[in-house]
Amino acid sequence: MCTWLEVSRSGYYEWRTRPASATAHRRALLAALVAEIFADSHETYGYRRVHAALARRGEHCSTELVRALMRVTSSEVVYEPTFA
Repeated sequence: MCTWLEVSRSGYYEWRTRPASATAHRRALLAALVAEIFADSHETYGYRRVHAALARRGEHCSTELVRALMRVTSSEVVYEPTFA
């Protein structure tokens, strides 16, 4: 497979054992916080309200990052009409 991908074996094994980056750790922390805030809101908060809640906690990030994290963690708001 390394030959097909044109990657050296040593490079592949070095990549496999490489620790996660600081960005990956930060995204994992934010994903956990997003999931917690979303669950605490009874799954009614959208990405804008989750972003505001993160800002109140002192976690600074963009709304697009919150939106992407919610998409990855399947935290989607389900709107139900109040009349039916």
